[in-house]
Amino acid sequence: LTVLNAGRRYLKAEDLSGKVFVTSGLGGMSGAQAKAAVIAGCVGIIAEVDEAALLKRHKQGWLMEISNNLDHCIARLREARKNKIALSLGYHGNVVDLWERLVHELDTTGELLVDLGSDQTSCHNPFNGGYYPVQLGFEEGKQLLSSNPGKFRTLVQESLKRHVAAINKLADKGMFFWDYGNAFLLEAQRAGADVVKKGADKTEFRYPSYVQHIMG
Repeated sequence: LTVLNAGRRYLKAEDLSGKVFVTSGLGGMSGAQAKAAVIAGCVGIIAEVDEAALLKRHKQGWLMEISNNLDHCIARLREARKNKIALSLGYHGNVVDLWERLVHELDTTGELLVDLGSDQTSCHNPFNGGYYPVQLGFEEGKQLLSSNPGKFRTLVQESLKRHVAAINKLADKGMFFWDYGNAFLLEAQRAGADVVKKGADKTEFRYPSYVQHIMG
């Protein structure tokens, strides 16, 4: 319902075939994002740093395909988008790399390859394993979290700034991004990322919440 209503509200589309939804997180409730994309008829690319969570969702049938190769992900995205095939593709890697690759595709080809975007990393707990920084691999991140939590926190905040910068570039070209109630925008703001709504006070974000804007 969230994905369908986002399409209705922001894309003015009842039919989401050929549309692309990019997000992250395949643990807990966020595992439903892949299934939702297929039910809605769109192309869903969901990033996950934890291979165990990714493989579990694939084995359970929530994910149709998995890949750890961004070139392959972009090729499959283009193919499914062109042929209007419903697809859920799990990318084993950091979502920041995925967002920055989509920016690179926009910059080099002029193509905006994503229509809808969100995030379901556990940003209510970003400094204790809920969000892994793009600068490190998953295992390296776990080791740093254990050995130097202060450094881990700094890297998470740097990563959040990069995360938002990529989303902002795509949103400026027409992608619609929303907050999934996971404290992503709040923690991004605390990290110094550009998420405050222009001309509004500091409690208003430039992107809407799914509760008020989509489900409400």
